[in-house]
Amino acid sequence: MKITVIGCGRWGSFITWYLDSIGHQVFLYGRETSAHMQRFLKERKNNLLTLPESVGLTTNLSAAADSEVVIISINSQGLQKLMEELKILNLKDKKIVLCMKGIEIETGRRLSQIAEENLDSSNSVAVWLGPGHVQEFTNGIPNCMVIDSSDEETKSLLVKEFSSTLIRFYYGQDLIGNEIGGAAKNVIGIAAGMLDGFHLSTLKGALMSRGTREVARLIKAMGGNELSAYGLCHLGDYEATVFSEFSHNRRFGELFVQGKQSDDLAEGYFTVKALMKLEKEYGVELPICHTVYEVLYENREPSEALDALFTRSLKNEF
Repeated sequence: MKITVIGCGRWGSFITWYLDSIGHQVFLYGRETSAHMQRFLKERKNNLLTLPESVGLTTNLSAAADSEVVIISINSQGLQKLMEELKILNLKDKKIVLCMKGIEIETGRRLSQIAEENLDSSNSVAVWLGPGHVQEFTNGIPNCMVIDSSDEETKSLLVKEFSSTLIRFYYGQDLIGNEIGGAAKNVIGIAAGMLDGFHLSTLKGALMSRGTREVARLIKAMGGNELSAYGLCHLGDYEATVFSEFSHNRRFGELFVQGKQSDDLAEGYFTVKALMKLEKEYGVELPICHTVYEVLYENREPSEALDALFTRSLKNEF
């Protein structure tokens, strides 16, 4: 397949490397002003991987018009702006694959909704979600991920074309649940990092259990299958997000409670704001996510916020 990957950060560049390695013709697009792209153009590498000569590099977004599949891996809050840029290309009959996790803050829209609202109806939209870090994949450590789409033919084709011994893909069955679960797990990752910062890592088991439960309630209220929260998009991604040294969200939370700055993008910082909009809209209680929001945006003292979670009224587990 001929594929254009939009976004030359760590995940976009890995996807480019991976799809090239399993035999696809891949082009990586990055803005001319991007430091990441400039390094790829000069050295064909970043700090995590080297792209072979078989990979095309371009700073011209029109490359997307010449590909069967367009993969997008950028900051989720910038998706609407990118879609407006892509409108000029009048894309038709493409498979658009979203490889990021988030919810638009202003509107509460899922990323697939943003894409579908801005594309010609002849295009189909899919999401690629699940656990895994570039550092592990490039060292040959395999993992399982999920591809979901409302278009069954697109989903089936992508799973078959993208699967390998390095990544085993599952067919997603709930676009709402997979997108909300994938986005919300980054917020739980920040909470996990806060526990690490307080040397309370033993509480991560409880965090995982209760975090999954509240996200499942939200998914159900939004019309999805609550069991999706227990799948690869959310609970299945916890090892990579809640425990891994490579997790930007976990590291962000840890540094935050220590009064330090993180230089890496933590999508959960933006997602938690969008979740507060959804909490209100759907009338679902999200105590862990709400606490993370108060600490990050309302200057609530982290240790006091943790104590308040523990002193909430007693209730049944389920």
